[in-house]
Amino acid sequence: MRPIGVPLRRPGRESVVVIMGATGAGKTRLSVDAAVRLPGEVVNSDKLQLYRGLDLTTNKLPPPLRRGVPHHLLGFSSADLPPAAYRPLAAAAVASAASRRRVPVVAGGSASLIHALLAARFDPRADPFSAAGAAARSRVRIRYRCCFIWVDVERELLEEHLDRRVDEMVGAGMVAELEEQFRNAQKSGEEHRFEKFLGPLGKAIGVKEFGKYFAKECAYADAVEAVKAANRRLAAAQAEKIRRIATEWGWPLRRVDATPAVRARLDGNADAAAWETHVLRPAMEAVEEFLIRGEEEEEDERVE
Repeated sequence: MRPIGVPLRRPGRESVVVIMGATGAGKTRLSVDAAVRLPGEVVNSDKLQLYRGLDLTTNKLPPPLRRGVPHHLLGFSSADLPPAAYRPLAAAAVASAASRRRVPVVAGGSASLIHALLAARFDPRADPFSAAGAAARSRVRIRYRCCFIWVDVERELLEEHLDRRVDEMVGAGMVAELEEQFRNAQKSGEEHRFEKFLGPLGKAIGVKEFGKYFAKECAYADAVEAVKAANRRLAAAQAEKIRRIATEWGWPLRRVDATPAVRARLDGNADAAAWETHVLRPAMEAVEEFLIRGEEEEEDERVE
């Protein structure tokens, strides 16, 4: 990809790349790949990754794997951050990246946060995905120039990948990480309200499930299976919201199919070639076209 200048739009109309997808589809990988090539900076839009702590359980990308790419709003807060609080913080991160001629790359699976950042009109009292918000959902206007990339994976294959990822997270120390927090809760006499003890992180998948195991209310294998089932439900719910964003809101999502890359990994093969062919190349072609068009629009504005 040839170097492209980031269009210098007026504040609030910056050019933004938005990477969406269900958990485990490859959003994080693509966000870093894209940011390295552009260059860009990643703005986190995963609700639980906003919070400090439980890095394994919330699947935060370790610093060495960020490849030097600045990441905004990742593991920085201990206080609850609803969408209304996220909106100005994320807008400031977008403006900060753009001011350095870096492309803001918004990546994460929380559709409510993506909506809060991008919607031109935002009502913190309304749930844009509820039945009551149907009228408000229609053709949601956005306040930035956006290139939307949807990383998708066939459902059955994604579920298999998610199950294996849970096993990998457990092997990497997820249970030990949670057990340490459970022991802290015990010291405070809060083990019976473990989820509340952890504050906003109490909603992370794994807290409730392994909390029952630590309290001797279920077997270890049952806790692991419950975590896997919760991840599968989350992925299905996220994919459904993305489809509604495309169809009901009218946001122009460019779908890239990560299925071949996920299949290669599950088969024990290197997935780099499949990732390059089916995900990275078409995604970057869409981004390049988007940025070139932004340059042309900016030039037209200067001429006028």
